Amino acid sequence: MLSWVLAMVLAQNGLAQNTPEPQEIVRSQTVQPLPATLDTVPVFNSNSPELVGTAGILLSTFSPEGKTVPEAHLDYPLTGRFDIFAHHVYKAEAPEDLTSMYLGIVVHNPGAEAVTLDVLAGASYLSQPDAPFVELPALVPFGLRNPVFAGPGSRVMGDLLQDRRQALFPPSLTIPPRESVLLMNQPIPVATLDPPINGRSTLVRLRSSGAVSVASLAQPAGLDENGDEIAPTLAQWQTLLENGALSTPRDRPPTPIQEVPTEVIYGRVAGVSEGARWVATLTDSAEADQLTIPVTGEAVSYGISTLYAGRLGTDQIQTAPMLVRYPDTAYQAHGNYGVEYDLTFPLVNPTDTPQTVAVMFETPIKEDNLSTEGLRFFEPLPTQTFFRGPIQVRYRDDQGLPRIHNLHLVQKRGQQGAPLAEMILQPQEQRTVAVRLLYPPDSTPPQVITIMTR
Repeated sequence: MLSWVLAMVLAQNGLAQNTPEPQEIVRSQTVQPLPATLDTVPVFNSNSPELVGTAGILLSTFSPEGKTVPEAHLDYPLTGRFDIFAHHVYKAEAPEDLTSMYLGIVVHNPGAEAVTLDVLAGASYLSQPDAPFVELPALVPFGLRNPVFAGPGSRVMGDLLQDRRQALFPPSLTIPPRESVLLMNQPIPVATLDPPINGRSTLVRLRSSGAVSVASLAQPAGLDENGDEIAPTLAQWQTLLENGALSTPRDRPPTPIQEVPTEVIYGRVAGVSEGARWVATLTDSAEADQLTIPVTGEAVSYGISTLYAGRLGTDQIQTAPMLVRYPDTAYQAHGNYGVEYDLTFPLVNPTDTPQTVAVMFETPIKEDNLSTEGLRFFEPLPTQTFFRGPIQVRYRDDQGLPRIHNLHLVQKRGQQGAPLAEMILQPQEQRTVAVRLLYPPDSTPPQVITIMTR
């Protein structure tokens, strides 16, 4: 599920070099599903076509009534809490035309009363120059004053993990009856880049006082009398919305969900998915209030972003279902891009001796049913990056002091993780560790969170 822009950048940077052949290693352990489930917050999920080639409609929940291309509109109003996720790439095909491609997000109030749209948090960044795909160590601390990121998806998720609202998004918008507003009108510039390719990732958390229709659209910048680029106007976006077709080229269509997977083409997502957060407390059982640590030398892992044909033996698909979608796009929101995981581990040491416990985030080799009695990893690691993004860990250290660690992780396929938190639990001691992350674009699921007793 690595994006096209990421693959281009890695190739450009010459990172696909000859390395020793990775060898599989097996860590004997159990893998458990997460308790609870995704919430029911709808997500306007615009990720197809990932590579935008022509002006057109990327995703529209407007009514098809009166539209020139009615099949481009999914007729799904949104109200109350909802999110907007958009992740698209533009590449100029003709060297003589390096005009920026603009992405617009139009919000329409079809009702007879004004609607207030509150922006709770939100960010949008380009690959270049905002958030280039730089090489980073596997684990780097970051904060408000020293942000760390690699790629626009990584940077957006870091902002949202800290509940930030980027200045380009207003705190709120009032939408008069039967009128529209532009929530976003931002370029993907390519003129100074070689090759001329760039991408933009966006995630916005919203609350609407009434039903609204939303559309994400793409069209080239205009030119003023001096030949300088200018953004499309609201009227131009509305004309495209009324008369335009779906943007092309279309992504590869997905293979249908089958009971016994063969070749799996997940496809890119374009529709409204259901679920923005997964909040859970992990305990020994539904009746328990604590999680017993593994015995010394053993580990237990919990799946993160497990998906069809990639359940790691848990029988759990965490992927958000699609409420509406275009027929040639993904059947599920594979990857859960932008979904927040908020997990609490009330760890307890039931023994009579101190125990050293580590909490890790890892990227084992993808499997549906485990082929061994544990998880498989690589050593040495291959070159493909499968996860890059922020994670937050909260706990009390061995001196009883509260700790909040914001960490940026980069993991290759099959990589075992370094400890996010490590502590010595005294006999019979219980201590809580909380882990938060927003699953970043340009990552490939699944991953796990591992509790290991040294």
